[in-house]
Amino acid sequence: MTNLEEGVGILKVVLAYSGGLDTSIIIKWLIENYNCEVICMAADVGQAEELEGLREKALNSGASKIYIEDLKEEFVRDFVFPTLKANALYEQKYLLGTSIARPVIAKRMVEIAQMEGALALAHGCTGKGNDQVRFELTAKALNPQLKIIAPWREWSITSREEAIDYAQMHGIPITVTKEKPYSMDRNLWHISYEGGVLEDPYHEPHEDMFLLTVSPEKAPDEPLYMEIQFEKGNPLGINGKEYSPVSLVEELNRLAGQHGVGRRDLVENRLVGMKSRGVYETPGGTILFLAHQELESLCLDRDTMHFKELIAPRYAQLVYNGQWYTPLREALDAFIESTQKRVTGTVRVKLYKGSCTVVGMKSPYSLYREDLATFEKGELYDQRDAGGFINCFGLPMMVQGLLEGQLKGEE
Repeated sequence: MTNLEEGVGILKVVLAYSGGLDTSIIIKWLIENYNCEVICMAADVGQAEELEGLREKALNSGASKIYIEDLKEEFVRDFVFPTLKANALYEQKYLLGTSIARPVIAKRMVEIAQMEGALALAHGCTGKGNDQVRFELTAKALNPQLKIIAPWREWSITSREEAIDYAQMHGIPITVTKEKPYSMDRNLWHISYEGGVLEDPYHEPHEDMFLLTVSPEKAPDEPLYMEIQFEKGNPLGINGKEYSPVSLVEELNRLAGQHGVGRRDLVENRLVGMKSRGVYETPGGTILFLAHQELESLCLDRDTMHFKELIAPRYAQLVYNGQWYTPLREALDAFIESTQKRVTGTVRVKLYKGSCTVVGMKSPYSLYREDLATFEKGELYDQRDAGGFINCFGLPMMVQGLLEGQLKGEE
């Protein structure tokens, strides 16, 4: 049985709507192929001007209703900041800006489907990408009864060029052109760019593509120093002024962007198996990640810090793979929260022509003691104790060395 046959009897569908190329044509396609009512849901996670005109566009395209949901505070507080506290970085580069936005969007879609009595969710993710997994795993975790309609896995359209042709044929207004077909995803945490000319890893991104950051070469010649305040792992203020989570990220994006901080260009391993090239701007997030990581080095004991370093890549993998609503992620969060109880303090950073450097930090819970670390005479540490420690610590190596010497003598 095909998906279309299974869809018989679906009277209402909630569509994740952005107003971009894919979701713009999906409304009409759903009505034509499923004979259903389409309710759009646009999530405001900080994509700024991209939300302008969405209501009129959705209704004019055939949607019966559109929800435009302000999820910015929830997004930063409940999704971005936990990922930051985990020091989650996918493949040592990617700060998970797109990945971490999907569970909060899909969660609200499920809630609206329940409110509206809809039996299905729809999205515009391609069958080659990661986002289809992230949306659908969230739905399976929160309401397994909902059916999923993924037009890119059903229709005859096989490329973005054909999607553009479909839109033009049906009079659907779009902003993407065949001359500039790369895909962009924006939220408070970052902007990602994929596709088009970027599909060649040897092709340097055009400077006019970037929206959040100036070119490092054109950044100010004078560095900018600032202080970031943290409380229990959460960023709280800038230069002594307290901010809400959303306004703090916005302000850091502005300041870091002026100094060209936060660009990443990488070839990543998608969950579905292929490699893809993505270019990312995460200005404020780059500052916060580095500052938080350095503050932990001051406040966490050695074993906790080293163990936390082991789970950070696994946490990033969970987020990247769309496994936010899983027992493992919840268990890891419980551990991470316990480590953050004393990650409180101030980190001083220096921004200069694309770089962000930590130049100072302090905390009331600092485990750094000058009287222990000093090369001068200290009262808490007797250097003569080190000899016995080295003997005990090196005992296995000494025994191995004795054996090797004995075997060599017998040859």
